[in-house]
Amino acid sequence: MFEDLVAPEPDKIIQLMAMFAEDSRTEKVDLGVGVYRDPQGCTPVMQAVIAAEAQIAATQVTKSYVGLAGDPGFHAAMRELILGDAVPDERVAVCATPGGTGAVRQALEMIKQVTPGAAIWMPLPTWPNHPAIASHLGLSLRDYRYYDDGSGGLDRVGMLEDLAQARAGDVVLLHACCHNPTGADLLHDDWRAIGDVLEKTGAIPFIDMAYLGFANGLEADSEGTRMLAARLPEVLIAASCSKNFGLYRERVGLTLAITSGPDPRAAVAGLMAHLNRQSYAFPPDHGARIVQVILGDVTLRNMWRTELHQMRETMNTNRAELARALRAETGSNRFDFLAAHRGMFSLIGADPAQVEVLRRDHGIYVVGDGRMNVAGLTPETMPVVARALALVLG
Repeated sequence: MFEDLVAPEPDKIIQLMAMFAEDSRTEKVDLGVGVYRDPQGCTPVMQAVIAAEAQIAATQVTKSYVGLAGDPGFHAAMRELILGDAVPDERVAVCATPGGTGAVRQALEMIKQVTPGAAIWMPLPTWPNHPAIASHLGLSLRDYRYYDDGSGGLDRVGMLEDLAQARAGDVVLLHACCHNPTGADLLHDDWRAIGDVLEKTGAIPFIDMAYLGFANGLEADSEGTRMLAARLPEVLIAASCSKNFGLYRERVGLTLAITSGPDPRAAVAGLMAHLNRQSYAFPPDHGARIVQVILGDVTLRNMWRTELHQMRETMNTNRAELARALRAETGSNRFDFLAAHRGMFSLIGADPAQVEVLRRDHGIYVVGDGRMNVAGLTPETMPVVARALALVLG
């Protein structure tokens, strides 16, 4: 059975993690893996999570299964957090999934079931797992221009020109905030312009919301998603609680499908539960219950929002400090775009050979396309990284 098997090419980020772990240098710096780190270099358990887990441990009386789609209380809490009052609840089908990746897979599985001929339009670049999962499912992929390497910002004209070519029933992937890997986000007018295009073409937005609260705050980060949800008859959303609740290993995600009314919503909810049954049956509950407890308790919710604010400010401070340090090291403003980006990631403009030099000669680990996790910086490593980037990137 396995004699002639050729193993798939390893995921580059997983490879990078293994290389970092094997590196014996004490001065090495991990700016590759996508986890938040505090100024001490630790990925902490949030105090709101610790308090919620204590409450669950003291009150939970069973570990029996929840429904195939997950706990309705978790659905309601996350639906309110993401959508507010943008659409009536009876238009929204929700399904819990194992993490944000599971939510992306769930949405793409639904697209394959319902409209297998649809093209999936993805920003160039995007998170590598987006095209990987879609290709694995046999879906048709199209790129649209998004990032301008020269300015470190959006290619707005190119983006809208490309999206105008989408057909009715096609699906347009959008990042809600903290675009991965570029850090360059859509602004209010961009969301409005994309809504105009989608209304004309009949294409359906599919929004990946992996970093809610990491850019400019919970309300600001959901503004574009809510705008499209209120305006269009159908929207798909994949959401994750890995980053904003620090629940990476608990695998907390969910898929939301906004439909035109209660009848299609019931059909979509049934399809979501069916797809769960065919893949992993019941979704994991512990992390989802932590989120539900936090969002349902005023004290814990306020504690969580404060901690989330601190995490966001740490990343934004890192961005500003790195841009300032690079300006001093290079004598130019070529890296100022880093301060304007949001979230954990930015592209630093390094090619694979330069990425290899950063790793080999300086112990600085970034992904091969030049994606750097600014949340991996600390006050101690900031000047070291700035000096190495200036030296290697010129």
